Amino acid sequence: MVCVRGVDRTFGSGPAAVHALRDVSLDVEAGTLVALVGRSGSGKTTLLNVVGGLDRPDRGSVHVAGVDVMRLDDDGLADLRRTTVSYVFQTFGLIPVLTAAENVGVPLRLTRTPVAERERRVATLLELVGLADHAQQRPDELSGGQQQRVAIARALAASPRLLVADEPTGQLDAETGLTVMGLLRGIVAAEGVTVLVATHDPVMVALADRVLRITDGSVTDAVPAL
Repeated sequence: MVCVRGVDRTFGSGPAAVHALRDVSLDVEAGTLVALVGRSGSGKTTLLNVVGGLDRPDRGSVHVAGVDVMRLDDDGLADLRRTTVSYVFQTFGLIPVLTAAENVGVPLRLTRTPVAERERRVATLLELVGLADHAQQRPDELSGGQQQRVAIARALAASPRLLVADEPTGQLDAETGLTVMGLLRGIVAAEGVTVLVATHDPVMVALADRVLRITDGSVTDAVPAL
């Protein structure tokens, strides 16, 4: 699903330059959950942004679902993010004036999915994340964990092949975070989605099929007992 080869990314220049990624190469198999671990500032977010087409590396190649991300122009990148790659972040990013169902349906409106099909898909996803009874509530009427589950459902709305999650439990308490992490694990099976998640959480690491460690911009496979 993901093939990265020899990727470098540097911010700034001269003595103040920050080498966020250094000769990174990795593969992510389809239908797996891969955890990316490392200290703050180690390059996790930069790597996720490069894989998802939100940032361009200085050198190297990135392929997602067989698509050469480096060759895409802005329209191509927008299409990639609309149809193939979706994101979940620490900040939920929900639209305050929309209900949970309306938030989940936003990507389907952008792709002009017929109303009946859109409503069926939204209902299925809210059921999947355990929020079928909260479809008409707005974000300020939901707990943090519920908002993150809505955000995950929204990310899945357009049936992406890759879900990129950057510290998705960072703002949640331990119990709620565990629920969200279990949900991400279940999504791999239920939706056939590949998940690449940056996390500090040992429970998410334990749930992963594979663990990658990033240190000072370099990526290696982590030992099994992290």
